Amino acid sequence: MRARFLPHPLLSFTLFIVWLLLANSLSINSIVFAAILGILIPVFTQPYWPDMPTLSRPGGMLAYAGIVIYDIVVANIQVALIVLFKPRAQLQPAWVTVPLDIRSPEAITMLAGTITLTPGTVSCDLTEDGRAILVHCLHAPDPEGVSAEIKSRYERRLKEIFE
Repeated sequence: MRARFLPHPLLSFTLFIVWLLLANSLSINSIVFAAILGILIPVFTQPYWPDMPTLSRPGGMLAYAGIVIYDIVVANIQVALIVLFKPRAQLQPAWVTVPLDIRSPEAITMLAGTITLTPGTVSCDLTEDGRAILVHCLHAPDPEGVSAEIKSRYERRLKEIFE
C-alpha cells in the first residue's frame, strides 16, 4: 500500500519541504498543497524512474556531503586567490581524464556533479562506455595528481556508498 501511494518517500518529503520553503508560508493551504504535490508527482512519475539505487552505506552520504561542502569552501578561496593574484601567464589549465572504477549511473552522476560544483573544475564528458570522465581544471600543474585526488577523495567514497 505504501509503495503505491508513496513510491519514493524521500522525494515526497523533499517536494513537501521545498514547496513550503517556496511558498514561505505555513498556512493550511500551503501544507495541503505541499502534501498533494508530494504524493502526486512521485506517483505520476514512477513509471519513468529506473530501479532505485541500492546504498550499501547510506550513512556515508552525510560524511560525503560534509567533505564536498568543505572542498567547495576551500576551492572558492583557492580560485579567488588564483584570479586575484596569479598572473595569467602562470596559469596551467589542463584537461584531465579520470578513469572510473564505479559503474553505477547514480554514482557517476554524483561524481560529475561534485567535480562541477567544486570551483576550478568542470566535468565535461563521459566516455561512451562510462569508464572515464573528462575534467577541465583552471590550474593543474600536476594533472595526474588531480586525477588521483578525485579518485581517492570522491570516487572511493562513492564506490563504498553505492556498490
